[in-house]
Amino acid sequence: PHHLLLCDEDIPGLDTNFKMNPPLRSKEDREALIEGLLDGTIDFIATDHAPHTKEEKNTDMKLAPFGIVGLETAFPLLYTHFVKNGAWTLKQLVDFMTSKPCEAFDLPYGTLAPGAPADITLIDLEKEAAIDKDTFLSKVKNTPFNKMKCFGWPVATMAAGKLAYEEGRLVK
Repeated sequence: PHHLLLCDEDIPGLDTNFKMNPPLRSKEDREALIEGLLDGTIDFIATDHAPHTKEEKNTDMKLAPFGIVGLETAFPLLYTHFVKNGAWTLKQLVDFMTSKPCEAFDLPYGTLAPGAPADITLIDLEKEAAIDKDTFLSKVKNTPFNKMKCFGWPVATMAAGKLAYEEGRLVK
């Protein structure tokens, strides 16, 4: 998602939270990625959840490892920046992140039907909150999106019919 939202002009100095692989490119490259999704050249959206510890990222830009937290912020960022502004429909975003990856790799994907496994995430599309790296469930906190306000936050996730996540906490 970060390559759909950021370009090299967004990097504030030598902030290693913006160091990712591939590196951020030009605004034109970002726009081409978006166009590629819409015209079918690019099949789907994936997250590269490649987090690193504060110690690993707290170094010179040349020495810091590539990678950021991606999974916890992907849907709210994309929903806010593409669906809320009318560029994409909610169905397009959901398809880009769910059924299209499954189709590309010939994987089964969920249906809401009696007897089918309940693999589902419930999202509050009206919930607005700022990204807060200190509340991440991931063990690390590196993100270029800290404090950015977004809509569309997950409130619960069921995996194989069992509640796995609810209101900011993992359920065991």
